[in-house]
Amino acid sequence: MNRAWQALRALRVRLVGPAKELVGTDQFGNKYYRVPKHESRAGQIIPERRFVEAVNREAYQYQIGDFPPEWEAWIRKRREDPPTIEEILRNENNREEMKQKVKDVSEKDKLLQAKEYEQGLIAEPSHTQVKGHASAPYYGKKEPSQDPTSTANTFQPGAWMPPGSDSSQNK
Repeated sequence: MNRAWQALRALRVRLVGPAKELVGTDQFGNKYYRVPKHESRAGQIIPERRFVEAVNREAYQYQIGDFPPEWEAWIRKRREDPPTIEEILRNENNREEMKQKVKDVSEKDKLLQAKEYEQGLIAEPSHTQVKGHASAPYYGKKEPSQDPTSTANTFQPGAWMPPGSDSSQNK
C-alpha cells in the first residue's frame, strides 16, 4: 500500500506539481507559501516559487507597510531563509528607535541654528519672493509693465522703427 501511495503522489507531482507549503505568517495575518523546485510532465525544471496570500486580497487596498520588509526580501529571493517573528520584532524596534533619534537630532539642529542666527554667527537665509512666471516679461520685477496700447488706427506701413535706432543708419 505504501508503494501505491508513493506512485500516486509522484504521478500527482508530475501532473499537477507539488503542493504549496506554508512557510510562515506575519503579524498582520498574511500567509507566506513556497512551491519547491520540481520537474514538469514535459521534463522542464520549474524553479521554486514563493508567494503570499494577503489579508487584503483587493489590489487597491494594499498600502506601504502591509508586508514586513523581511518577508518581502524572502519573497523576492533576496534572502534564503524565511524571517522569524523575533527578527521582525527586533528590526521593527530598531526602526522605531532610529526614527526617534532622527527626530531628536533634527530638533537639536533647529535649536542650534536658531541660536546661531540670534547670536549673529550666521546670516539668516534671505526670503525672496518672485511674482509671476519666468516666461513673463516682468519676471523678477516688482510690478508688471503697462499693457501695450493698440496702434491700429494710426499705423502706417513702413513707418515703424525699432526703439533706439535712428533713421540715418538705414539710409
